[in-house]
Amino acid sequence: MRPRLLVIAGPSKDLTIPLPDGEATIGRDPANVVAIVDPSVSRKHCLLRREEDGRFSIKDLESRNGTLVNGTLMKEQFLHHGDEIATGDSLFLFLVEDEDRPGSSSRVEFDDGQSMAETRLIHPKEAVYLQPDRLLKELPATSQVGRNLNALLKISRVVHAIRDLEELQAQLLDLIFEVVPAGRGAILLSDGDGQEFNSLYARTRQGGQPQLVRVSRTIARKAMKENVAILGVDVSSTGNFREVESLVASHVRSLVCVPLSVFQRMIGCIYLDSTSAANRFNEEHLQLMAGVAGVSAVALDNARRLQWLEQENQRLSTEIRQDQSLVGEGARMKEIFQFLARVAPTDSTVLIEGESGTGKELVAKALHRNSPRASKPFVAINCAAIPETLLESDLFGHERGAFTGAAAQKKGRLEVADGGVVFLDEIGELAPALQVKLLRVLQEREFERVGGTHPIKVNIRLIAATNRDLEEAVRKGEFRQDLYYRLAVVKMTMPPLRERREDIPMLTRHFVQKHAMRCRVKAKPISREAMATLVNYEWPGNVRELENAIERALVMGSSDMVLLEDLPESLLEQNAPEDITEGKYHGSVKELKKQLILDAVEQTGGNYVEAAGILGVHPNYLHRLIRNLGLKDELNQALRGRGRVSGGAA
Repeated sequence: MRPRLLVIAGPSKDLTIPLPDGEATIGRDPANVVAIVDPSVSRKHCLLRREEDGRFSIKDLESRNGTLVNGTLMKEQFLHHGDEIATGDSLFLFLVEDEDRPGSSSRVEFDDGQSMAETRLIHPKEAVYLQPDRLLKELPATSQVGRNLNALLKISRVVHAIRDLEELQAQLLDLIFEVVPAGRGAILLSDGDGQEFNSLYARTRQGGQPQLVRVSRTIARKAMKENVAILGVDVSSTGNFREVESLVASHVRSLVCVPLSVFQRMIGCIYLDSTSAANRFNEEHLQLMAGVAGVSAVALDNARRLQWLEQENQRLSTEIRQDQSLVGEGARMKEIFQFLARVAPTDSTVLIEGESGTGKELVAKALHRNSPRASKPFVAINCAAIPETLLESDLFGHERGAFTGAAAQKKGRLEVADGGVVFLDEIGELAPALQVKLLRVLQEREFERVGGTHPIKVNIRLIAATNRDLEEAVRKGEFRQDLYYRLAVVKMTMPPLRERREDIPMLTRHFVQKHAMRCRVKAKPISREAMATLVNYEWPGNVRELENAIERALVMGSSDMVLLEDLPESLLEQNAPEDITEGKYHGSVKELKKQLILDAVEQTGGNYVEAAGILGVHPNYLHRLIRNLGLKDELNQALRGRGRVSGGAA
C-alpha cells in the first residue's frame, strides 16, 4: 500500500506527495505535512488520518472555504482510491494500491563507464530458439534443448496472461531465475532510442527486501543500439569488463544482456548477472535468454501501453470532472453541496430550477458522479433544441419501417442510458403529447419504440431542469400537473449569480486557469478595479456570462493583468462601486452616454422608440443602457417636470 496525493490543479500541480502512516494535515502553514502556497487554503485546512483498519479518513478543520470530496462539501468521511479532494484552488487525487504487488523491486543504478568487452555476441537471426526449423534438427542431439523449450513455453503462457506491468516483470524474472543461474536481474524499458530508460524493474534471486542492482549503462545501450545479445564470462578478471566500476564493485563474475524489440523497434533490454564462480553463464544461457526476450517483448510492450492508457484515462477523466465541477464557497453554495450529499446516493427523480447560466447541468452531472450509477451513461437531452417531430424518435427510438426513412431499428436515448442517468434540460418546453409518454416512463420505467408493439423496460434515474416557473405553467394549463408532481419528487433552485456575489472572486480565478490553458495564453491576475466591477455587476446571464467575460478578457487583453478596459462594455456601463475611483476615460464615456440618452428622450417627449431611432440603436439596447446607467429615475423626473411622459416605459 502506497498512499499518496497527486496534485491535479493549483500552485503545486503535478506534484506527488506520499502520505505517512499516521496523520497528515493540509494547509497554507509551512508546518503542515502537505504545505500548499495557496491564499484560498486555510492555515490548517483539513486532516488525513490512517485508521487502525488501514483505511484513510479526511476531516475538515473548520476551514474558511470548506473541503470537498468528489465535488461534495463534507465534514469527515473515509477516502477511497481515486477520490478527488478540493481545498480552495488546489485539487488532489487520492491514490493507494489496494493489493500488494508480487515481489519487491530493487533499485537500479547505472554506471557510465565507457569500457567494455564481450565474450560472445549473437544477432536475432542466430538465436536458435527463435528458429523452429533449426531447433527441430538439433532437438535429438541434446536434452538441454528440450528443457529450454519447456521453459520458453511456460514463460510464454505466463507472460501473455498478465496485464499489470509490475506483476508481469516480477513473474518474468522469477521464471528466468528458475532456468538461468542468475543472482540478480533487471528489466529496463525505453520509449526512445535507448539512451534513457523510463521504466526500471530489478529483483534478486533471494527476494526479500529490495536491494540495489547496479547495471552498466554502456552494456545496456550497446545491446539496444546494435540489437545484439551480450554474454560476459569471467568479468572481474578478463577483458575490458575489469574497467567497468559497477561490475567490479558488485563482484560480478558473468552477465547476460539481451535486447527487447517489437516490430523492429527497440523497447528495452533484460539484464542478468551472477557473482558466483560456480554458476557461470554460458552460450546456452545466452541462446535461451534471446528466446525469452523474443517471446516476452510484445507482452511487456502491451502491458506498458495499457498502464499508460489507464493513467491517461484517469488524468483526462479528472480534468473533465474538474472542468465540470461546481465552484463556490458562500452560504448558498454550501446548501447546494449539502443537498448533493443527501440526494446523490439515492435514485429519486430530481427537478432543478433556475435561470439560464446558473449551472443546472453541472448539478445534474454532480448528482450522477456521486451516485452508484457513476460508471453508467449520463445522457443529456435538450428538449428545446430538438424539433418536436424528431424528439419522440430521439427519446424512445423507432422500429424499422415505422415511418418514411426508418430503414433500420434505432435505439432511443432512454434505452442507451439503461442503468445510468437521463438529464432532460428545458423540460418545460416538452410537447404535451410527449409529456404523456414521459409520465409513463416515470411511473412504469418502460416505453415502446415508435412503431413498436412490445414494451421495453429500462433502469434509469431521471433528472430534469428548467428555467421556467413550472407551477405557473401548470396553473395556465401549459404543463401537465401529474407530470410535474412526478418530476418534482426532490426539487432544488439554483441561485442566480447576483445572489451569491461572494463566489465571484473564486469563480473568476477558476475561469482564468481554465481558459488560460484552453486558449494557450498566460494566466493573469485581476486588477482591483476589474474585480470590484465583476462583483458589482448584476449578471443577467449568470455564471455563463461571467465565464465568457473572463475568456474575452484573457484573449483580448494586452497587459499582464486583466484591467477594467478588458471587460465587456455592458459591465463598464454600470455605476462604479463606492470604494473604487473610476478612471477619467471610463467616467467621461459614461457621462457622455447619459447625456446623449437624456437629450434624445427629452427631444422625443419620452417616446423611447423614437429616441432609439435618433441614437441609431435598437429600442431593447436603449432600455438596457438606461437600466445599466441607472437613468430610469432621472429620466422620469426630467419628463415629469416638463409634463411629458409617453412612448413606453424603460
